[in-house]
Amino acid sequence: MGLADVCPRRVVERCLVSTRAFHRGKGCPVCLGVAVSELCLLCPSQAISISKAINTQEAPVKEKHARRIILGTHHEKGAFTFWSYAIGLPLPSSSILSWKFCHVLHKVLRDGHPNVLHDCQRYRSNIREIGELWGHLHDRYGQLVNVYTKLLLTKISFHLKHPQFPAGLEVTDEVLEKAAGTDINDIFQLTVEMFDYMDCELKLSESVFRQLNTAIAVSQMSSGQCRLAPLIQVIQDCSHLYHYTVKLMFRLHSCLPADTLQGHRDRFHEQFHSLRNFFRRASDMLYFKRLIQIPRLPEGPPNFLRASALAEHIKPVVVIPEEAPEDEEPENLIEISTAPPAGEPAVVADLFDQTFGPPNGSMKDDRDLQIETLKREVETLRAELEKIRLEAQRYISQLKGQVNTLEAELEEQRKQKQKALVDNEQLRHELAQLRAAQLEGERNQGLREEAEKKASVTEARYTKLKEQHSKLIATHAELLRKNADTAKQLTAKQQNQEEVARVKEQLVFQMEQVKRESEMKLEEQSDQLEKLRRELEAKSGELVRVQQDLSRTEQSGSELSSRLDVLSAEKEALSSAVRQQEADLQAAQSLVQEKEAALSQEQQRHSQERAELQGRLADKESREQGLQQRLLDEQFEVLRRSAAEAERILQDAVGKLDDPLHLRCTSSPDYLVSRAQVALDAVSALETGHAQYLTSRSDASALVAALTQFSHLAADTIINGSATSHLAPTDPADRLIDACRECGARALELVGQLQDQQAVQQAQPDRVRSPLQAILQLGQELKPKSLDVRQEELGALVDKEMAATSSAIEEAVRRIEDMMNQARHASSGVKLEVNERILKSCTDLMKAIRLLVTTSTSLQKEIVESGRGAATQQEFYAKNSRWTEGLISASKAVGWGATQLVESADKVVLHTGKYEELIVCSHEIAASTAQLVAASKVKANKDSRHLSRLQECSRTVNVMAANVVASTKSGQEQIEERDTMDFSGMSLIKLKKQEMETQVRVLELEKTLEAERVRLGELRKQHYALAVGVGTPGEEEPGQPSTAPHSGTSRKPPLAQKPSVAPRQDHQLDKKDGVCPAQLMNS
Repeated sequence: MGLADVCPRRVVERCLVSTRAFHRGKGCPVCLGVAVSELCLLCPSQAISISKAINTQEAPVKEKHARRIILGTHHEKGAFTFWSYAIGLPLPSSSILSWKFCHVLHKVLRDGHPNVLHDCQRYRSNIREIGELWGHLHDRYGQLVNVYTKLLLTKISFHLKHPQFPAGLEVTDEVLEKAAGTDINDIFQLTVEMFDYMDCELKLSESVFRQLNTAIAVSQMSSGQCRLAPLIQVIQDCSHLYHYTVKLMFRLHSCLPADTLQGHRDRFHEQFHSLRNFFRRASDMLYFKRLIQIPRLPEGPPNFLRASALAEHIKPVVVIPEEAPEDEEPENLIEISTAPPAGEPAVVADLFDQTFGPPNGSMKDDRDLQIETLKREVETLRAELEKIRLEAQRYISQLKGQVNTLEAELEEQRKQKQKALVDNEQLRHELAQLRAAQLEGERNQGLREEAEKKASVTEARYTKLKEQHSKLIATHAELLRKNADTAKQLTAKQQNQEEVARVKEQLVFQMEQVKRESEMKLEEQSDQLEKLRRELEAKSGELVRVQQDLSRTEQSGSELSSRLDVLSAEKEALSSAVRQQEADLQAAQSLVQEKEAALSQEQQRHSQERAELQGRLADKESREQGLQQRLLDEQFEVLRRSAAEAERILQDAVGKLDDPLHLRCTSSPDYLVSRAQVALDAVSALETGHAQYLTSRSDASALVAALTQFSHLAADTIINGSATSHLAPTDPADRLIDACRECGARALELVGQLQDQQAVQQAQPDRVRSPLQAILQLGQELKPKSLDVRQEELGALVDKEMAATSSAIEEAVRRIEDMMNQARHASSGVKLEVNERILKSCTDLMKAIRLLVTTSTSLQKEIVESGRGAATQQEFYAKNSRWTEGLISASKAVGWGATQLVESADKVVLHTGKYEELIVCSHEIAASTAQLVAASKVKANKDSRHLSRLQECSRTVNVMAANVVASTKSGQEQIEERDTMDFSGMSLIKLKKQEMETQVRVLELEKTLEAERVRLGELRKQHYALAVGVGTPGEEEPGQPSTAPHSGTSRKPPLAQKPSVAPRQDHQLDKKDGVCPAQLMNS
């Protein structure tokens, strides 16, 4: 593995780092030499060529340098080295340096490796900054650099968007067809992007020619050649772009009308003349004649309106003459060492001996010693350099392994990205289908289900938070119970302590009582002893006195002795009892002391437990407060996100008001009224939810559900209001659009306030109610009035009207035949010929109308049979009442027109009417039959045989009506006599007077004509207003009684609103033309 296998970008970066460190005085010369040697071994020609090609000399870039740079991109499969050098160039300091950088980058993009395009994409910001910098400065080259950078950015964007086109723009016609695709919208967009591409190329050429004089001497000067050199690539690009735009323009004209592509043709013609002028001026310069063969464009642009002109188109071919290769030895950037190779010392010694002779003996002078010392140093440096090179190779091999690993990871990431893009595209396609299906059916149910899902998710989150809150409450209650138990235990201990104290007091009291009793007994005994002593003394006196009675008193003496013994025994018993009580008292005192010590320890332990429990209780309360605050924050976050989603929905609906693509969408006033009513109900629910949230901010479920429903219903109301305005008159349409805008603005203001925690309190949902009520009122005003008949009678009314129309037409044919017979008896000559021709054309017209009515009746029956299913005919007419009204109105209009035509023809034949009345009746009857065809065509199958016959009959009616008009006008010209002007015998003054009178008459007639036209316009407006306001063919003008549907009247019935066809969804558009069919509107 050699240096050539190492990643060029890493080597160049290491070389730049070593060079900068060496210039700052902190780098090692040996490291710099190793880095530069690696760079020179890796890309010797590319590194030198970049420095030589991009410099500040005002001279064109040499082809050999540019060729080496391009070959270097193919060698390293990218532009890492090129951009590593380009980033270090001082482009902001020199406009010439920037100009030559753009030139080299253009050549690298065109002829370099395909990966160059992706490498340049990473440095788009650098290119844009250079262009913007020089665009703000008043420098001649700076202005060119500004234009050139725009061209390069456009080129990079175009080829990244359309990878089928290489940067050299050279593809075959098959690749062009494949890249354009089959969708006419893609072809249209690709043509516009190529026009933009061509504009950037031509703008650069015009900027260069504007700064140069077209003289030959200028193109031979180095300053002029420096500016002209990049135009070679511009010529190559423009030749391919011109050919591709011609191909795409012919393809567009084969699919789209010429009027639609008028802007494309104008832009192409402008570019064609600019490109032809550019090629002509470049061909006249000597500089280009030896470098490139420029093609000549035709004198005029291709005629795209003629498809055969594509065969006359000749592809312009640019030829670059081959140059002889120029060899140039690359210069060393830095000299590492001047020491000869390892195999040269013997040769150097031989040359030294041959030149200076052999050394004199074994004695060496100072120069020999210095030479040997230098040789040893050189050998040492060579060994060190070899060691450094080996280490560098090991390091390079490690880096190459890392690079290979990174490249493998990058390739895997690219594959994953490609797969993700494919999956994303599939998901987008599936999402589009799902959205279309969702919009096509059960839209309201889907919205409600979505709202219920969001409400269920919110409810689940609220349930979880509620469970956590319940757990906290249970934990808090448990702690309170433990605290109560501890307090009870403490109270019991205190009671025990008090009981011990009472026992102690009782023992003390008993001990004192025993002491008092014992003292009392001792006193009694001492008293008895004293008494006994006194008695003993008395007895002893008596004994002295009655010694003689000793025998008699022995018994008394023995008794006294026994009593004395008893008293002594009692005394000893009392003494032992006192000693026992003293021992019990001491034991009780020791027990009291132990109880006091245990009680003090128990009090200390309980105080510690109480402090610990109080701390834990405080922690639990703080955690509960935190969870409560978190619950409030999460509830507001749910509300904020719901409000943000509602804001996006409302913004999308408001954006539809100004969307030109939305002009093709229509809606009915009935549906708008239903949507507005539901939206008003949603406003009430929103007010209730807002009030509940302000009362308890820990529960935002009601407000979120109401806000979600309100946003969808309000957006639906705005979109349907805009669609309804497309079919409404101008004034109500403008008022409806203004009401929708006000509704959207207030709704957006409301959801904006709901997203701000400080402004939730000031939110007023009821402010949205007034614009919704205005939309509801306008929708009710735009609703067509109902029929005088019940919907169950519509089927019978249709049959009656069709039968009445057929009867009226047959009656008109019979009357025309009678009039023709009368005209033959009453007139002759020219008048007879004119009358017969007029009546014959009227007869043909009546027959054509009769056939059309018959065919329309057959088609109507076919529509009813194919569309009613299991329902009856009356139920089908009642279900499609709007279509039935249009059919009835058209049938009555046809019958009325036939009657009016016969009456006008009768007046013309009898010379009591005007020919103009007959012409107007012909036009009116043609319009009425067209209305009948349109009303029948709405629900017919496009492959129906009766529909084809009905269309043929409609064309026949138009032809017959035109024949009536033509025969009437020709007959009028034949019968009316023209006065011949006789100017003989009139003087000059009299002629002048006649001329002035004629001018006055002309002015009067013009004024009268203008007034009649204004009156005609007002009549048409009033007729349209009556048609929309009445909406039924059975209602007459105010103040007149209504007539039967089949009665033939002389007044034209008001036209009913024609049935509207709901526009197809986007995915139902015709793929060939990309335009949805227009809806039928009132004529």
